[in-house]
Amino acid sequence: MKPLDYFLQNWRIAMVRPHLGPTDRILDIGAFDGALARQVGEFRAYVGIDPEADPAQFAPRMQLVRGRFPQDLPPQDEPFDAITLLAVLEHIPDAKLDAFARACAAALRPGGKLLITVPHPFVDRILDVLTALRLLDGMETDAHHGFDVTRTCEIFERAGLELALHRRFQLGLNNFFAFRKR
Repeated sequence: MKPLDYFLQNWRIAMVRPHLGPTDRILDIGAFDGALARQVGEFRAYVGIDPEADPAQFAPRMQLVRGRFPQDLPPQDEPFDAITLLAVLEHIPDAKLDAFARACAAALRPGGKLLITVPHPFVDRILDVLTALRLLDGMETDAHHGFDVTRTCEIFERAGLELALHRRFQLGLNNFFAFRKR
């Protein structure tokens, strides 16, 4: 990753950090290298899952799993207090979004939090330019499918979650959603 990639990643993490606490058991979907765990610091347990994760990287209370959610997540002894999806939804095919949302809800404890960042589809054009200029690595931007951000609430509410907060950030080009499991 290049410096601008890290800057944008850190900004997304800064959006969710205030919603995570030291007693939370966190599932980080799309974890890559576990940067969220390192930046949050205090949590009860952390499980990160990503197709590019390196399971050899670990720390106390931290586990990285190479694979995709939900099919590759090892069985868990208890549900999660919080699930994060930072720049992940735009990679999930439309046909799989409802099942993905139901799997997220099933992995959360009652009252648990689902924290999502998802960019506006216009960001794909900006990322293409920044990648062409070699300012970004553009991690898997070719896998973006132009996800319609306005569908986020309907998809996750159908899965049994309720919207607690929606904010735009990064000059309005990105969205932060916080849902709670009923």
